[in-house]
Amino acid sequence: MATLSIRISDDMVERLKNIAKVRDISLNKLMFELSTQALAEEDAKQCFLAAQLRGDPERALRLLDELDGLGL
Repeated sequence: MATLSIRISDDMVERLKNIAKVRDISLNKLMFELSTQALAEEDAKQCFLAAQLRGDPERALRLLDELDGLGL
């Protein structure tokens, strides 16, 4: 497992800490969940684009429905 260091504003750190506190999880767990969500969204987007390029409109529309279900 890798460790990732990022630079973000102090204000953003405090906001993220507050979100983690409200969810009753650690800041590390929150960042893991947000990263997982971002990767899932990107994967869905890539699947949609691939289906679109293959000319599979039914699959593309199903993927759009799935994205809507994620609140994107």
